[in-house]
Amino acid sequence: MPRVLLIEDDLAVQKGVTLALKRRGHEVEVAASGETGLLALERHRPDLVLLDLMLPGMSGLEVCRRIRESKQVPIIILSARGDDIDVVVGLEAGADDYIIKPAGGEVLEARMKAVLRRVAPAQDHDVQAGAARTDVERHGTLTVNRTALIVSDNGAELALAPSELKLLLFLSATPGQVYSRQQLLEQVWEHSFYGDARLVDACVMRLRAKIEDDPRSPVYVQTVRGFGYRFGPT
Repeated sequence: MPRVLLIEDDLAVQKGVTLALKRRGHEVEVAASGETGLLALERHRPDLVLLDLMLPGMSGLEVCRRIRESKQVPIIILSARGDDIDVVVGLEAGADDYIIKPAGGEVLEARMKAVLRRVAPAQDHDVQAGAARTDVERHGTLTVNRTALIVSDNGAELALAPSELKLLLFLSATPGQVYSRQQLLEQVWEHSFYGDARLVDACVMRLRAKIEDDPRSPVYVQTVRGFGYRFGPT
């Protein structure tokens, strides 16, 4: 089972989340501050990080940003702060998902599984599209290796978070095809409710910052106003 690093200072939450995850077979390491969480990340090399925002000392947002500077481990923010601005800021900092506390063990498990599946090869959509593909595709200056899960721009490998990679793989499988935010939520994030459309928009913004020469005039991840997104150039 996946190893989980929980960065949370509330003892009651620590105990509840740890118990719920261990009952489901997970190995859980707990850190009570951002600083100790970063040390635990290096020491234990978890498969996924559950991160609170309101931490003593270094904030959860700063922890998220520091992790994203060098690692692509999946990050789920687990916070009592559920205002739209808090969610958007957390996602823009590099989180792959955002869960508002309190959350039951079933919800945590489902969202963790969905995030972890994004790091696995995504071949299902290719099969559904009926497309005969080679392992390596070229789109403009981008090179996408679907088997190795490597994306390069002009020969330089890009460091993409799991949700960014999964979104790019999904969209690039059918260039020119327009997908609504709801469709992307269901296919990439495996969410079925529209309220998390901000997951899509925040991920698109982060992805554009990494693959576009000018994120304000995107060539690859294009907005279709009033509907959603498509992959270009078409």
